[in-house]
Amino acid sequence: MTRTRIATRPCPYRESELLRQGGIHPVLARLYASRGLSDAKELSSELAALMPPSGLLHIGAAGVFLADAIAAKKRMVIVADYDCDGATACAVAIRGLRAMGADVDFIVPNRFEYGYGLTPEIVELTAREKSPDIIITVDNGIASIDGVAEANRRGIQVVVTDHHLPADTLPDAAVIVNPNQPACGFPSKHLAGVGVVFYVLLALRAELRRRGIFDAQTQPKLDNLLDLVALGTVADVVRLDTNNRILVAQGLKRMRKGNMHAGVAALFRVAGREARSATPFDLGFALGPRLNAAGRLQDMSLGIECLITDDEGRAWALAQQLNDINLKRREIEAEMQDTALLHLDDFEPANSSTISVFDASWHQGVIGIVASRLKEKFYRPTITFAPGADGWIKGSGRSIPGFHLRDALDLVSKRAPSLIDKFGGHAMAAGLTIRADAFDAFSQAFEAVGQAWLSQQQLERVVETDGPLEDAYYTTAFIELMDGQVWGQGFAPPVFCDEFRVVSQRILKERHLKLLLEKNGVRFDAIWFGHTDALGERTRVAFRLDANEYNGTTKVQLMVEHAEPA
Repeated sequence: MTRTRIATRPCPYRESELLRQGGIHPVLARLYASRGLSDAKELSSELAALMPPSGLLHIGAAGVFLADAIAAKKRMVIVADYDCDGATACAVAIRGLRAMGADVDFIVPNRFEYGYGLTPEIVELTAREKSPDIIITVDNGIASIDGVAEANRRGIQVVVTDHHLPADTLPDAAVIVNPNQPACGFPSKHLAGVGVVFYVLLALRAELRRRGIFDAQTQPKLDNLLDLVALGTVADVVRLDTNNRILVAQGLKRMRKGNMHAGVAALFRVAGREARSATPFDLGFALGPRLNAAGRLQDMSLGIECLITDDEGRAWALAQQLNDINLKRREIEAEMQDTALLHLDDFEPANSSTISVFDASWHQGVIGIVASRLKEKFYRPTITFAPGADGWIKGSGRSIPGFHLRDALDLVSKRAPSLIDKFGGHAMAAGLTIRADAFDAFSQAFEAVGQAWLSQQQLERVVETDGPLEDAYYTTAFIELMDGQVWGQGFAPPVFCDEFRVVSQRILKERHLKLLLEKNGVRFDAIWFGHTDALGERTRVAFRLDANEYNGTTKVQLMVEHAEPA
């Protein structure tokens, strides 16, 4: 199996001292400094600290364009991506635009028939079913050159709002707002699709104020959309930089107070989570997957309907449907994972830097999750393929740090121009379409890029930790303090590391290792999920702190991430 080692994040002493002197808890000061923060101001989660919209290229033009369209009573249709970011972005756009007087509807094409992005086929479908004057893309569109051309040909104007990385040419849209388009100087390149839409609404509202349609008192309150913005941002696993942390912190704050949309409340309930103590983990692992499942197995309109209805009964009925679809998704995923491991029976991590797997029985809506699981297991950039239409197969890939997946696919397509039909994505996740008979050639070309780009060291899994935790902080009060912060992608949740004596260990439910660990005379319960190999008497443990409630008492428990002989 892949080698794993424990490493400690370097912590710049001066920065952590400055934060501590600024009144930050000493452990938090150290955690923040080692994650690149140097100024307590960057920790502000107040809305006033949000980067102003003016930094986004063409955002003013988008505000003017939409304000004109509302004044002229033009008909707008949102075309969304079919994941959680796309669904929340669509709901934010619908709610925000309607609040400002727009005539706006949405369409969710079936991903299996129409593919990804604004394709000419989707434009044709939208024109036929909704006859819009304007199409607004959310969380897609930056690569839709043919689709935008088709819309223009039909006299439909297109506004592209997206955050994906653009190709060498941009679509010929009326306006494009995307922090990752060339020449956009917006300091945060990590806005999710829903974040971009939220910014466009802020700019539109400012333009309507300028025109005297609203004043500060009468304007629609856009901050009530922040529960949706937080959900999409966390679920899309974008980097939680200072700006995204503000959006997420504000959304969580509203959820904890009970100020959320009916659909978000229903998703909490159906997932058995407490909105009163909402965390980024709930959004990423409980709510997000239930919304995503609809887009993976059926179509995302169920998810969007759940987020745009104000009827609690309807929201609850939709949330239960989404929950059922998610259970089905888990079954399909488990079967596909077993099949994938059979394909990889003779896979030797030592001889390969990448993984490509295809199975004719696979469901293309779930291959991304399977790729993610295989990447976790083998710690290799992984692409899984499922059959598409007439001899094509669709791939979904997930990567490891240091291997930019979209750039890798770009290189493969430049080296072998006929190999990939189309591709797109980010550094850590991407999708592509190839001919079924080109699978072996693609696997070899992809592996060649992996061999060239990845060193042996990069293919070792590193569990990054924050080093030892002082004895005084193994407390539920300290856990509460940590839970109050926004951790996530690019701002990793704290993992501590120390040496313990193993007092006892037993296997739980044939799958997990239950431990009693001792340090400086104090004993701690610990559990290592999905691991059954026994540990030696002294062990170095990387762990997260967890407050475990049992029979009315709350105790500190260590969640083991990795352990090695001390």
